[in-house]
Amino acid sequence: MNSLKGRQVLVTGCGGFIGSHLAERLIGEGAFVRALCHYNSAHSQGWLDSLDHSVKDAIDVRLGDIRDGRFVEELCSNIQVVFHLAALIAIPYSYAAPESYVETNVLGTLNVLEAAKRRDIERVVHVSTSEVYGTPKFLPITESHPINAQSPYAASKASADQLCLAYHAAFNTPVVTVRPFNTYGPRQSVRAVLPSILLQLLAGEREIDLGNLEPRRDLTFVTDTVEALYQAGTVTDIEGLTIHLGTGRTTSIGELLATACKVLGVDASARTDQRRVRPCSSEVFVLQSDPSLAAHQLGWNASVSLEDGIKMTAGWLRDNRNRYPDDTYVL
Repeated sequence: MNSLKGRQVLVTGCGGFIGSHLAERLIGEGAFVRALCHYNSAHSQGWLDSLDHSVKDAIDVRLGDIRDGRFVEELCSNIQVVFHLAALIAIPYSYAAPESYVETNVLGTLNVLEAAKRRDIERVVHVSTSEVYGTPKFLPITESHPINAQSPYAASKASADQLCLAYHAAFNTPVVTVRPFNTYGPRQSVRAVLPSILLQLLAGEREIDLGNLEPRRDLTFVTDTVEALYQAGTVTDIEGLTIHLGTGRTTSIGELLATACKVLGVDASARTDQRRVRPCSSEVFVLQSDPSLAAHQLGWNASVSLEDGIKMTAGWLRDNRNRYPDDTYVL
């Protein structure tokens, strides 16, 4: 399988940041896409509501809950490939509501794996996070690095990852885990650091509210991440693997602010907002991928530079500022 054209594909968490970009790519490639978006009484389909009608109308959208096993199994009827992105991902909120992270991220993944087993799914692409490593013992981080979750969010994702490994070993479930390192780009929530920086700068602020400026992250533009996800859904003989998706380079939060200012042609300084500061023992101080396995197994390398990615993100945010609350820190 080297293409998803004509294939029946399910994307969980499809209304989210990465999921909506993935849906666009899949429709563009000629796949038949079924989307799981979280049920709500307003019938909102998340970021799918913002897509061009030629894309949105081609998607079979189902509103529901990843925590409902029977519903998830029905979703998988006649599906060949599953991209599992549905998750609670905000780290600060995981300190306030850890049980909901276990229910959504762990039980939700269990439901997908059970459905895959019962419905004879050909491939499950499970999306993990680099946060499972905590502050690393060595750099760059390889796929064999020990897991050391330092937040309830990271712990829930590590648990989901282990379930995937266990189902592959116990039931030969055809699952591959991809582990993105800090994806950014258009449609990302303002709870993430880059859109928070850019929105404050675009609003004319010159003292930017941030947390700790020292942590370093491996920042990957969303179209690069989506390309890797697509390849993970098509490349043969990768079941049971965990594969990193990153650039192999790091940028500190302070450097990210400086680069954003350079791209926008403004001067600004940082101001500490204590709400944005993680507990010291829970802060992950650096995440830097070794992307060599992705190059070898998926034929993938990140191609968008940080400055180009920031420029595209800023341009999109400038045109869509009305979609985000002003001066509001989102937990």
